[in-house]
Parts: sequence; structure tokens; C-alpha cells
Amino acid sequence: MDINWEPLRQIIQTHQRFVISSHVRPDADAIGSEIGLAYILQSLGKTVQIVNTSATPANLYFLDPTRQAQQLGPVAKPEDVSKAEVHIVVDTSSWNQLSDVGKLMRDSSAKRVVIDHHVSSDDLGAVEFKDTTSEATGSLIFKLSEALGVQLTPHAATALFAAIATDTGWFRFAAVSAETFRIAGRLVECGASPPTIYRELYEQGTLAKMHLVGRALGRMKLDCDGELAYTTIEWKEFTEVGAVPADTEDLVNECLKVLGTKAAFIAIEQQNHQVKVSFRSRLDALNVAAVAEKFAGGGHRLAAGATLQAPFANAVNKALEAMREAVVSARPQA
Repeated sequence: MDINWEPLRQIIQTHQRFVISSHVRPDADAIGSEIGLAYILQSLGKTVQIVNTSATPANLYFLDPTRQAQQLGPVAKPEDVSKAEVHIVVDTSSWNQLSDVGKLMRDSSAKRVVIDHHVSSDDLGAVEFKDTTSEATGSLIFKLSEALGVQLTPHAATALFAAIATDTGWFRFAAVSAETFRIAGRLVECGASPPTIYRELYEQGTLAKMHLVGRALGRMKLDCDGELAYTTIEWKEFTEVGAVPADTEDLVNECLKVLGTKAAFIAIEQQNHQVKVSFRSRLDALNVAAVAEKFAGGGHRLAAGATLQAPFANAVNKALEAMREAVVSARPQA
């Protein structure tokens, strides 16, 4: 699906001060898209600030060595958000996912823009530039750079390549197309180094992370006659082994490596005792975005997430029941 970028070109041309934000617990697609978009706007002479509710995970610092992405509170101030003329939200269309930054947005008179590829969506009162068939928001930011005639630097290209590579499982997910590889090739031509990016993303793990992963894999369970795999992590385990929340990134996908599985989830207790659940599916008929939406979450048909405000065991049971129902409903009718 092609996006008409002309309305955004007009917004950019007629405004000077921009704030870019993304979802809580930002991943590489969120941070990479923010960094790539910030470069595009700055190259056009605009004043840009990146303000997120959550801090950038340490494993993604290499995408933002100058720490342009600032956390609201410790670094960025509420007035930094309120003084923006345009607020651009990337990689989410959810008020809940914007959290504290979203609350400031609601009270701001700034024009709102959304650039996103997720199916789940709230009405943010924004001008939307969405393509739910796109493999990553980073791809949309790259296409914006082409539409605006902006040549990317190696730094910006690295950020966008990482955004796309991670959201496609390093180019193995179903959303990957020939266009994905065209974009990836252009980013390499602009200076992105796939070996370096892969090493930074996947070969910098700590022993603590390996111990945490080992625990999660050791308690993995099967349900629905082997079609559903799931595992859990309690907050106390992070402190017991010395791991950090970012160490669980993509861990849910390990559950799909079990022969015969069609869906998976992982439930991870947060420091505030809320429970973050990541859902995955192999089948288009098994829509995990719909499962996540039952818990005020969202995402894609094959990959989604939600945060449950319930005791850990209760949250796991709720997620399990919802996924059981989805798996059974997706089975071919006799």
C-alpha cells in the first residue's frame, strides 16, 4: 500500500518545532524510526526533540550514541512536549502505549501526526500515515526520506536498517517482500553495516541474560495438543540473576521453535508488578492482535502485546485462556 506523503511534506514545510515520540518500552523499530525521522527533519532545518515515556534500552544505545531520545522526567521536561508545533508519533497508534507523553499530548495544541504500521489503533486526533501491510515503521520512514529527497547518513541508515531487521526477525517473517530487500539494499548503500548491526543486537548478551533465558526455556509448557507454547518470567528472577528487562527481547519467538506449535506467548512481570504479555502466531486465521485488544493492547495479526494489571498468576491464566480460545477458533472446521 503506497502512502501519499504530500500532506506530511506540507506540514513539515509550514512548521519549525517538532517532537517525536513512540511507545513505552521502545524496541529497535521505535528507536530506529525516531532517529531516522529526526535526521530527516533536521536535514530540512527543523528543530527536533525526541521524547519518550520510557528510557532507551541499553542494548539500543548504539543506534543513538548522542542520546537524542530522551526520557520524560529524568531528562526531557513536560514543557518540551507542550511547546512543539507538531508532535509526530511513530510505531504506535495507542494512547495507552504513549502513557505519560500521551497525557501531555492530549493537553497540547500541537498538530498531531502518526506514522505507523500496526493494525490496532486509537483515534489520536492525528493526521495518519499508516500502512498495516508494511513490515516495519522503519520502512515507512525510509520511504518518507525518498519522497522528501533526503539522502540518509550512515548513522540514520543504521538506525532504519536495525528497525526493519528486528521487526522482521532478521528478514524471516511473512511480511518480508522484495520491497523489503530493496529498502535494505539502499540502506546498506547509505552506510548501514549488517554484520555490525547484528553483532550489536544479538551478540552482546551478558551471562545474566543467558541464565534468565535458561530459566524461561526450562519452564516452557505446551497446551492445545501442542499447538500453543508459552513461558513466564517473574520480576524476582531479574534480580536473582542480575538481568534487565531488555534481556527478554524476542524471547517469545523461542516458543515457536517447538515442532507443531502454531502460537505462543510469554508473560513477564514488570518491576511495578504489572504483567507484559507478548503474543505470537504462525497463522493468519489466528489473530493475536484481537487477543491483545481484549487486554487493551494491540499489534499485528501475527505479533501483538498487552500489559495486564493483575497478580502474576492471574495474568498468566487470563492470557492462557484467551490464547486457548484463539487457537481452538482458528482450527479448520470439520
